[in-house]
Amino acid sequence: MHIVAAELPEWGAPERNKQPIVAQLSRLFNRPGLLLEVASGTGQHAAYFAEQLPHLRVQPTDLDPEHLQTLRLRAELFSEARGDASRLLPPLQLDASAPEWPIERADYVFCANMVHIAPLTAARGLFAGVGRCLAEGGLLVTYGPYCEDGRHTAESNATFDASLRARNEHWGVRDVSELEEFARAAGLALCEKVALPANNSLLVFVRT
Repeated sequence: MHIVAAELPEWGAPERNKQPIVAQLSRLFNRPGLLLEVASGTGQHAAYFAEQLPHLRVQPTDLDPEHLQTLRLRAELFSEARGDASRLLPPLQLDASAPEWPIERADYVFCANMVHIAPLTAARGLFAGVGRCLAEGGLLVTYGPYCEDGRHTAESNATFDASLRARNEHWGVRDVSELEEFARAAGLALCEKVALPANNSLLVFVRT
């Protein structure tokens, strides 16, 4: 059966935030290379990055089998439409908390909305995995809501945090200082914080 893009699942959040995110990534990820996306979900970000940042090869990943199927179809559609299979690559199954990842080297890593909608072991594993595969001087960018010094940056984030913890006691909005600890242990350092709409931020970590 022939699949068209309109038949693939789409989430509202990636559609709303992809433009402000890519405006920053075009500045940060400014050299040719491989962009690894961790927890790609439906692949809306991955496809948009591949479209808007043609100097990059985008490698989507996810753990969920349904998401992986969607990612495969989205990559196929992207490649067919442009006659180029090198910009949006077939997805890889990746568990962020696993001690080994199915990729050895990346120039950039991006992860949106995972560290708070997953156990803390996934966040710790994200930084450990990036520490293993990210090229020296490469960047990891995470996106989402964060706490600062134990406090939420907006009332809406506090409400969101409470709803997450009600759904799963292991989920929750993370504090920047906690993520910095994971980063330091993996040879990464926080070098920039960028405020984005809807009380979300980009955290930029560099591989030292």
